[in-house]
Amino acid sequence: MYKYLVKKILRRVGWYPVSKIGWILTLVYTGSFFYIHSFERSFYFYETLLAFVSVLIIVVVMIVARSVKIKPFARNKNSSNKGFSLIELIITISIIGILTSIIIPSFFTFKNKAYFAKAKAEFRSLEESVLFYVDDYGVYPNDANRDIPPGLEEYLAPGIWPNAAWPESVFDWENWPSSQLTYEPKEQVYQISVRFCPIGGTIDECNFPNEDWAEDFDVNSAVYYCIQGPCRSHSSKPVSHPGYCVNCQ
Repeated sequence: MYKYLVKKILRRVGWYPVSKIGWILTLVYTGSFFYIHSFERSFYFYETLLAFVSVLIIVVVMIVARSVKIKPFARNKNSSNKGFSLIELIITISIIGILTSIIIPSFFTFKNKAYFAKAKAEFRSLEESVLFYVDDYGVYPNDANRDIPPGLEEYLAPGIWPNAAWPESVFDWENWPSSQLTYEPKEQVYQISVRFCPIGGTIDECNFPNEDWAEDFDVNSAVYYCIQGPCRSHSSKPVSHPGYCVNCQ
């Protein structure tokens, strides 16, 4: 009765009967696939590795099985069912995994490069606007908290200011006198920063760039464009605090 029900279910879903070895190999592959999905940063690398190794294992098993006259993924010759066999499904999943691991990382790489390129262009536009402001007024604009300074709009190209290039990021004009800096060197700083965390928020509320140089960012970190002085991520932090200076390299 049990075997009859199993065969009936398999025929309904379009899978051909396989031996115990075939089922074990399929379950090991499926379990490994879901386990790999628990990784985050290294997900695509491990998924690619799993796909290649799985195909290799399947090929080896089939060669060994053929040499000892075992058919772990045998197709029922008397069945008129036109569905996929488990071996075909496994190979299909492996191919999809390989293609996914190639296409998706490339997409995100291009997307991150586009964010960075847009940010650099906006930094340069803001720098030029600040210099025009200095030419007209003789002084740098006052500090602006998570914003561009008042009066700078007339020098800027049209845009959604102060929103920055990265999602949920904002420009922050820094005019820090030496008395405001906590760590040496205590010299006047003028810089344009991009902030990724809300004021007073926790690190869970931050939306940092998906870049290697942002891996150790915290709530005080920033991407910044230095105009003058010993620039840094935050006035209360040393120059070495995690951050990324766009034009310091």
